[in-house]
Amino acid sequence: MATSTPVRHAWRALIGLLAVTAVLFGVNALGVYVFKTSAGAPASSWSPELALDLQGGTQIILAAQTADGAAPSGEQMTQAVTIIRQRVDASGVGEADVTTEGGRNVVVQIPGEADEETRQRIQDSAQLQLRPVLVESGEVSGSFIGQDGTATPYPTPDPSLEATPTASPTNGSDIAWITPKLQAEFQAYDCANPTNDPANAPDGDPLITCSTDGTAKYILGPVEIKGDDVADASSGVVQNNGQWAVNLVFNAEGTAKFTEISQRLYPLQRPLNQFAFVLDGTVLSAPSMNGIITDGKPQITGSFTQESAKTLADQLKYGALPLSFTVQSSDTISATLGSQQLMIGLIAGLIGLALVAVYSLTVYRALGMVIMASLVVMGVLTYITLCILAWRMGYRLSLAGVAGVIVSIGFTADSFIIYFERIRDELRDGKSITAAVEDGWSRAKRTIYISKSINVLAAVVLYILADATVKGFAFTLGLTTVIDVLIFILFTHPVMQLLARTRFFGSGHPLSGLDPTALGAVYRGRAQFRAPVAQTGRVARSRGEAERRQTIAERKRAAQQGDAGSTSADETASQTKGGRS
Repeated sequence: MATSTPVRHAWRALIGLLAVTAVLFGVNALGVYVFKTSAGAPASSWSPELALDLQGGTQIILAAQTADGAAPSGEQMTQAVTIIRQRVDASGVGEADVTTEGGRNVVVQIPGEADEETRQRIQDSAQLQLRPVLVESGEVSGSFIGQDGTATPYPTPDPSLEATPTASPTNGSDIAWITPKLQAEFQAYDCANPTNDPANAPDGDPLITCSTDGTAKYILGPVEIKGDDVADASSGVVQNNGQWAVNLVFNAEGTAKFTEISQRLYPLQRPLNQFAFVLDGTVLSAPSMNGIITDGKPQITGSFTQESAKTLADQLKYGALPLSFTVQSSDTISATLGSQQLMIGLIAGLIGLALVAVYSLTVYRALGMVIMASLVVMGVLTYITLCILAWRMGYRLSLAGVAGVIVSIGFTADSFIIYFERIRDELRDGKSITAAVEDGWSRAKRTIYISKSINVLAAVVLYILADATVKGFAFTLGLTTVIDVLIFILFTHPVMQLLARTRFFGSGHPLSGLDPTALGAVYRGRAQFRAPVAQTGRVARSRGEAERRQTIAERKRAAQQGDAGSTSADETASQTKGGRS
């Protein structure tokens, strides 16, 4: 006899779940045993990375200083926090906390021990530089398109190549800066894995660097204008075409320098007519010089949106400020409070699981084991996913994230209740157990999908709008909700399809949780009742259960049928009596 379609579907789903689990463990195993960090340590781990509140870490307090000694403004401090946070994120550290303190200090808290490179990245001042472009190329599929239009891979430069220009460069745009060694280094330069530290490059030397999004790389000439020559930057709409643009204003010294540079760059061809704005060693923008500008008020145009134009204007404006930072203190902070709260959270989670288990086994009998097995599978997938996210995205599990996982247990239990109660409703309608499982799923899944969609939407909105301390809660809540739906599709329903065809569950054993008699299934269809039976023992309890679950309309219809039956009986008795008389 051929295997039924639901059974084949169930086995395919379970095999698919097993394959997904194996892939996740295999990916994390690659990070543990194959890939290494720059320090030689495994790139991943078999345990999730913990955030600052649970692991402890390093706290660095920086004091901002201006050139004239005046106190920095609130806008300057806000931009300084943004720049430092971008630097910390670029170093691969997740769940870092960067805040201001006292109007002049910036407090940086990093999970774990901060290495020297991260410390240096944090302490460097945010100086804007303007450099002429010598060479530009775009990255395509792991290689770069050179000036001749051909794809160039990443070769290894020959150390014996000449590093000194054959002729002394006359200005910043002179291609004499490009030595054979510099050209080879440019060809070998990979934006994803840079071999230099562009943020600390000497001002008087050419620089190999990339754009902030890593889609283009450059050879730039020496620094010709520094950020402190930029007096202001703003975004606005160009009157004649309605496009967004960034407007710069140089001070007197900057105006004189930019006038000379624009006169030199304007007649040149691309890329030599480009002037790059460099912040922290990466190119923010490299616009072409489309005219000779003598008033010190250039305008940068291109495919800007309102948001991108404002972002670039803020970077040029506040990146131009001569803010430097001195380290006030660098201490190791303890996670004692976080560890205690984590232990309390774990105890609360275990209590919640125990209550769910007791409730499930009490109400649903053996079906409760399906609930517990689904929660175990969900926990395994969530755990290994957090390990992979810690490796690939730098995610760290915070106390708020643990709370999100605990809350998801309740949401998952709600889904089980919806599904199992739907199955029981189908059994009360007189359907077989196998049919009740299929029909119950087709009805329950719509409700489950809607409720889970609302949970995911709430998590997304909370993640976008909430404070950084709450983002961990929103992230884990959304993640576990998605995994919950996956478990229902690939595990819970397939397991129920298989169990419904076993003797224990399929025959409605009293301990299975699917006993039609115990559920009060005393009618064959809606408002179609079986003949009355003696109200004794278990049947009486089932009858009472059915009566309690009847709707008002069903009760009225049953009463009318009962009255009609009584009337018919009376008439029959009367006719019989009359016949005898």
